[in-house]
Amino acid sequence: MEKILVLLLVTLAVVAYAVPDPRGIIVNLEEGELCLNSAQCKSKCCHRTSGLSLARCAPKASENSECSAKTLYGVYYKCPCERGLTCEVDKSIVGSITNTNFGTCQDKTRSQE
Repeated sequence: MEKILVLLLVTLAVVAYAVPDPRGIIVNLEEGELCLNSAQCKSKCCHRTSGLSLARCAPKASENSECSAKTLYGVYYKCPCERGLTCEVDKSIVGSITNTNFGTCQDKTRSQE
């Protein structure tokens, strides 16, 4: 039993040592890499230009850029806003289903002044 436990620990140590890059194949993807869902990307935005295009990780939308409020599918046609900005959009159920709820990133603190 002890030999099996030692063998298992050695195997785990070898596997852990064999992973040199903290960036994964499935998660923590850089901008421009292919993705299936926004959770895979460092930026948290998996973006596609059309329904037939391949989705790639993209940066979040900056101020005054087009944005999507939220997606049901994990892939955006327009990325959500950077931290501190809100996507001013007319939200509807049909727009959520068809992924066409597009708006503009705005800084709420600036617009209130």
